[in-house]
Amino acid sequence: MTAEEAKVEETTPPVEDEASDDEDEATNIEAVEGAEKKKKKKRKKKKKKKADASLQAGGIPSLKPHGRFLGKTYFTDYYLEHGQTNPPTIPVSELFEQKNKEYPQGEITPHPLESNTYRESSAEKRAHDRMQEDIYAKVRQAAEVHRQVRSYAQSFIKPGIKLTDMCHMLENKNRELIQEDGLRRGIGFPTGCSLNHVAAHYTPNTGDDTVLQYDDVMKIDFGCQIDGRIIDSAWTVAFNPRYDPLLDAVKEATEAGIKTSGIDVRLCDVGEAIQEVMESYEIELDGKTYPVQCIRNLNGHSIGPYQIHAGKSVPIVKGGDTTKMEEDEMYAIETFGTTGRGYIVEDLECSHYMKNFHAPHVPLRLPRSKKLLAHINKTFGTLAFCRRWLERDDGGSAAVNGSKGKQEKYMGALKNLCDVGIIQPYPPLVDVKGSYTAQYEHTIMLRPTCKEIVSRGDDY
Repeated sequence: MTAEEAKVEETTPPVEDEASDDEDEATNIEAVEGAEKKKKKKRKKKKKKKADASLQAGGIPSLKPHGRFLGKTYFTDYYLEHGQTNPPTIPVSELFEQKNKEYPQGEITPHPLESNTYRESSAEKRAHDRMQEDIYAKVRQAAEVHRQVRSYAQSFIKPGIKLTDMCHMLENKNRELIQEDGLRRGIGFPTGCSLNHVAAHYTPNTGDDTVLQYDDVMKIDFGCQIDGRIIDSAWTVAFNPRYDPLLDAVKEATEAGIKTSGIDVRLCDVGEAIQEVMESYEIELDGKTYPVQCIRNLNGHSIGPYQIHAGKSVPIVKGGDTTKMEEDEMYAIETFGTTGRGYIVEDLECSHYMKNFHAPHVPLRLPRSKKLLAHINKTFGTLAFCRRWLERDDGGSAAVNGSKGKQEKYMGALKNLCDVGIIQPYPPLVDVKGSYTAQYEHTIMLRPTCKEIVSRGDDY
């Protein structure tokens, strides 16, 4: 070996040392990566624990609603007391039937009129009452679903929400808690969310991007049904306190109508009681004082199986029908107050439709009309529906249609069904533009022994 070769050997680092350094470095990198993965797993576990904690059943109600004029002691998560999760995810039947618990009764009050005082103690009337417990159970179940769904809705309804998103969230929760099953169980009618001068029958069609504002006055009106027994109840959402007198007037007028209603009471007497309370209020807006008026061509109504308007109308002004309320009937007692002219007309784009309960048999020539009518018959029957539902993948009912129910290019067929009298359109009902309208509504049962306000809750 020469001297030069020896120098090169001394200065060249050994290959083994380099390899061992690389191995150490790789080991360190793996250790760091492993530690990071462990941290991520821990974070995921923590997130899962938090999510699970938020869905734990039971607890103490504590959340207050965003809207005004809802009960002072009311919490939007009241259903925790029944063992429900927050937000509610357990079907109402599982909360009660599977635990052998009875559905909550509504508010029980005696029938007015001296001629009805015997009913509470009558053995015959009590026996008649007991014979209908199965019907009462269905009505009370639907009422409890309504309470839980509206309480959930009151937790997220606030300025800035799109009305389409609001309706989707409310209706999907309704389907979930009632365990939607076509005509056996489901939504009673489309969610009304009429704003300001629009009093009723408005729900957004596809493409409607209306957003709820702080100064809006919105009427939320939706229904639940079990075996055709429909709960129809509504309240008014407002955030600005300047509308308080209007909401107070309508709420108190509805209470007066409920108090006056009962077996053998004339319908016109209910209307007179409502008007007397409603028109004792006034409201000041932008320095001008407006009397609160009843919308005289809107009414409450009797409710029958699969029939939201069963024939009798309950006026909200004096005069009119002297027909009497009868035993075993159900009524939606609803009142509408306005700062406008007190008279509504049909206007704007239609969204609500319903098959006529006594629809005539009409031979249809258009294949599209036949197809659409067959879809309506099996999905909605004589219950109300809206265009949004026809455009869902399930066509309005996952239980009936699965994911293959969506109706395409149906407007011509729908118009044809309306023209021949099979389907009735229900366009939005509006007062004069610039006015404000409010609504409150409850469903009552005229039982043989008492009057039960089945949709009553801690909120209204």
